[in-house]
Amino acid sequence: MDAELIAPPPAAPAVDDGEAPLPHEEFEARLRGKSTRYHIHHPFHVMMAEGRLTPAQLRGWVANRFYYQVSIPLKDAAILANCPEREIRREWIQRILDHDGRGADDPGGIEAWIRLGEAVGLTREDVTSLRLVAPAARFAVDAYVNFARRQPWEEAVASSLTELFAPHIHQQRIDTWPQVYPWVDPAGLQYFRNRLTQARRDVDHGLRFTLEHFSRSRALQERALEVLQFKLDVLWALADAIMLDQCEIEIRGAKA
Repeated sequence: MDAELIAPPPAAPAVDDGEAPLPHEEFEARLRGKSTRYHIHHPFHVMMAEGRLTPAQLRGWVANRFYYQVSIPLKDAAILANCPEREIRREWIQRILDHDGRGADDPGGIEAWIRLGEAVGLTREDVTSLRLVAPAARFAVDAYVNFARRQPWEEAVASSLTELFAPHIHQQRIDTWPQVYPWVDPAGLQYFRNRLTQARRDVDHGLRFTLEHFSRSRALQERALEVLQFKLDVLWALADAIMLDQCEIEIRGAKA
């Protein structure tokens, strides 16, 4: 995979061009308009929604996406480390707890994803060992974590707004998987159920901040749109990596 495909966009210009910022309503509409590039439209995800993945392909998706799940708290910790604003940190830390958990009574999203793996027929070791993760999938996810570490924390916050589009894809899986993948244990879908509420809460916070901070100039608004597109590109590249990996596995199996 060409690294330039998911390289972060260049920084916003230091000098504003004098163009008036978009009103909040228009700026938000442009952010939400990025939904057409969300990975729900990727061919692999379309096949998933239509029930056209084989059990092996669905397992491959779950195993590869686990690398993204365990990297989310690292990304959020990087934002916290770079953020000097106590009020922002107080809200943002909830994202880490959502994934890492709060203890035995609330094991968190990472554990819920492991149980999803078990529901599709993987073992805990299959998932947590990361041995099934394709190199290109690692590359895409690492690009996002490195973005959060190295870019201004405000931009990392804006990049998280792919959560605007996430509840739809979570609800889609909850609604369709019992019909199109009846062999999957429904208890394993709890991750998606949890994210319906968590993602909406995260959006409320991230969108509120992005509309306020980046509306100080038109150049900053365009920068927010660029970094959101970067995150969308990361997710699309991750889906590309998983689809190619599953095709290669099928080809190797056919030749064996």
